[in-house]
Amino acid sequence: MAIPPAAVRDRASFEVLRVWIAEKGQHVSIQSGAWDDPFAWGIVLADLARHIALAHQMQDKKVDTEKFMERLLEGFQAEIEDPTDEPEGEVTQ
Repeated sequence: MAIPPAAVRDRASFEVLRVWIAEKGQHVSIQSGAWDDPFAWGIVLADLARHIALAHQMQDKKVDTEKFMERLLEGFQAEIEDPTDEPEGEVTQ
């Protein structure tokens, strides 16, 4: 996927999250020290959810972004309350 033009232009930009599906599982790289306050990660997750809904709506004009977001939040809440797996991994540089 392409790096956003603003991130290319801004010398102070930095990446905070990558997500892959590989070997039938989810694999992530996270810049864990990006913010001290977890609230900031909540904002990132909310913005990301809206970007996902908008991307789906742009691909299929029939997609109702409000319903999409409701369903996305249902999945988020279900996974928070009853995880399908436990995160594992290591901190690397």
